[in-house]
Amino acid sequence: MDKNSVTGLVLISIIIGVFMWWTQPTEEQKAAQKRYQDSIQQVELAKEKAALEFEKKKEAENTIAFDENTADSTIQKELTNKYGLFAHVVTGENQLYTLENSKIKVKFSSKGAKVYSVELKDFKAHNGQPLILFDGDKNVFGFNFFHNNRILNTNDLYYTIDQSATTDSTLSFKLSLGDDQYMAINYQLPADAYMLDFNFEQNSMDDIIQSNRGGFDLNWNLDLLAQEKGRKNEIQYSGVYFKYDQDEIDDIAGKSGEETFRTPVKWVAYKDQFFSSVLIAKDAFSSGSTSIAVHSEEENTPYISTNKTELVIPYEGGAHNVKSFQFFFGPNKFKILKKYKDLGLKDLIPLGWGIFGWVNRYIVIPIFNWLEGSIASYGLIIFILTLIIKLGLFPLTYKSYMSTAKMKVLKPQIDEINEKIPAEKSMERQKATMALYQKAGVSPLGGCLPMVLQMPILFAMFRFFPNSIELRQQSFLWATDLSTYDSILQLPWNIPFYGDHVSLFCLLMSITNIVYTKMNQEMTQSTSQMPGMKGMMYMMPVMFLVFFNNYASGLSYYYFISTLITILQTVLIRRFVDEEAILAKLKANQKKPKKKSGFQARIEEMAKQQQQMQKKKRK
Repeated sequence: MDKNSVTGLVLISIIIGVFMWWTQPTEEQKAAQKRYQDSIQQVELAKEKAALEFEKKKEAENTIAFDENTADSTIQKELTNKYGLFAHVVTGENQLYTLENSKIKVKFSSKGAKVYSVELKDFKAHNGQPLILFDGDKNVFGFNFFHNNRILNTNDLYYTIDQSATTDSTLSFKLSLGDDQYMAINYQLPADAYMLDFNFEQNSMDDIIQSNRGGFDLNWNLDLLAQEKGRKNEIQYSGVYFKYDQDEIDDIAGKSGEETFRTPVKWVAYKDQFFSSVLIAKDAFSSGSTSIAVHSEEENTPYISTNKTELVIPYEGGAHNVKSFQFFFGPNKFKILKKYKDLGLKDLIPLGWGIFGWVNRYIVIPIFNWLEGSIASYGLIIFILTLIIKLGLFPLTYKSYMSTAKMKVLKPQIDEINEKIPAEKSMERQKATMALYQKAGVSPLGGCLPMVLQMPILFAMFRFFPNSIELRQQSFLWATDLSTYDSILQLPWNIPFYGDHVSLFCLLMSITNIVYTKMNQEMTQSTSQMPGMKGMMYMMPVMFLVFFNNYASGLSYYYFISTLITILQTVLIRRFVDEEAILAKLKANQKKPKKKSGFQARIEEMAKQQQQMQKKKRK
């Protein structure tokens, strides 16, 4: 890339920036746009209200009113004609019941015999309120079945408590139809666990209910509540995760989408950044589908997504049939999830694919957990973790510096080659330069390879910090929460791509990157670096400033400390490295006879072919 290209890119960036600033709407235009959006919202609310009234009217038409003047026999007859043997459970009063242990508090509804709300006791929402995963009718959970030529759903039926099967840790909902015919949903909450066991039980029901497609349809719809301050990041790391039976885990994360399950599925999870609600089958769901509709930052709603799943449960029939399931309601904490190795729940935490995930699982997380056991401050833990990693990578840093130093001391000889050989003969220049490197024993890639080997650590950390629940709501210096952005200044407007605040850790990270870039430029100045690369290198810290402003402050803090340590290492190495001694050694190497490498031979062959082609063109 030449100087003109770089200049062009810079000018284009400036023009785009000025255009975006110039064309941003005025306060009057913003107010008008807000009034327009409010009017649209009012119309939508009116539509929703009308639809709700219509549904209520429709439900009223399908519901038999209990008039005191109506004879009981008439009511019962009409209910029976409509709902058959389930006539006595289609109406009733909803009652709430509770099971809790040291970890979670679960409320259940007698209508539908379903989980009504879940509170995680050890955590708080970003506003300090109790952390509720979901509450009320935002959780729809029920089994579909056929009876009396009608589709019924357990979510709409009223159950009673079976006192004989209920204890402090268990809850049994029963729907009796007489003659030992019943449907039951039984829950058990073990002590100190995030896992809730439950089963769907049917006794002597083959002649009463009919299954669809050889199984029952299970519907699970849930609106996921926002729990974090950084809504943008929370949406990015939220989604629907699912594990195919005997296969890998897949997901729809950070976006709206849908998936059809054509093979058996072991579990489905509704996941936000740090917490998950997971429905697990003891055997497997035979098929089904799932979808997620993400609510953007602009939508005025406390929910980040609406999730819908329909699963098919195989049904073999029989006098007594029990299907067992589990709910996991808990944090996305690696130490907790890895206990369920057979389920693979630890993969709910996106630690990165391939080598990046391995680095996190086998290096970063063990060191982090070890430090966590003896150090209370997570800011100090990150500092020591960074120091350990940088010390471990020091041999690569040293090798990279030495390679750059060798290139630097050879600079005068490279300049001589460039003066002797005109720019038009680029292949001859390259051939001569490579010959010099070969004689001196210098590899042009010597400085790049150590940096490439450090990349897995860099990307692993990019995944680790935003997904580390240990940093959630942990303060350090001016940052109130290391899992989300820190802010030392709230801006009166929102800057596109940057945000409406100033992150100091992000700013410090960008400054140290500029300093380190300057040091590298001094080491490699006027070498065979492409023209314009100097300016391009300085654009990276600016991009970091924009990109990381909304990211986890713990991540920016790590990159800041890491770059600062690299700068100090470079300064120390420079103090103890004698460049004159390096040059003397390289000159001594040049006097030794060298055998041509395969790479050098290919370069020379390419140069000969180019010369021959030029001669033919002249003729």
